[in-house]
Amino acid sequence: MDTFGARHTSEATRYVEIQANPEFVELRRRLRRFVFPMTALFLVWYLTYVLLSAYAHAFMAQQVFGLVNLGLLLGLGQFVSTVLITLAYNRFARKRIDPQVALIRRQAGVDAK
Repeated sequence: MDTFGARHTSEATRYVEIQANPEFVELRRRLRRFVFPMTALFLVWYLTYVLLSAYAHAFMAQQVFGLVNLGLLLGLGQFVSTVLITLAYNRFARKRIDPQVALIRRQAGVDAK
């Protein structure tokens, strides 16, 4: 039990040191600066679509071409925007997050896998 307690204290101290590391602080800042605005943008876009669907029937029923109306296009736009956000995050993580994580792992003495 003493060994686990000593190891736990050592690991806890190590985690606190990593969290205080300027590179880790920068990593969290970068992540928040991407994730929070992108999440807010998507939620506003989704809520707008839902509200238009619920309260603007005439607007959503406007025919664009053939049997395709504006509501259908905006609904498909939800899927397209989800894919685009996923691709943007993947690119962002590859270029801005992953290198920073690798640096922090090296500094902490953890093998990068």
